[in-house]
Amino acid sequence: MRAILDVVLLVLNLYTYVIIASAIFSWLYAFNIINSSNQVIATIGQTLYNLTEPVLRPIRRFMPNLGGVDLSPIALLLGIFLIQNIIMRYVYPNVF
Repeated sequence: MRAILDVVLLVLNLYTYVIIASAIFSWLYAFNIINSSNQVIATIGQTLYNLTEPVLRPIRRFMPNLGGVDLSPIALLLGIFLIQNIIMRYVYPNVF
């Protein structure tokens, strides 16, 4: 059972990096720092979008609209950190 919890924690940790990469990529795209007509950049952007949007979309429905500021990745990261702490503090020590 601990092996499964280790895999869950690893996946949550990796998804944290995907969310951060997606946020940074969206800033670079919004400020025209990266060339969106490049096929490699477009593929990376579409992959990051496809990985994060299904989770961020429901969060955006409940969060207030702040104009150009999107706080849904921060809310998702806080949720992931909460789940990781619950697993580490309460679930992991009680598994045999």
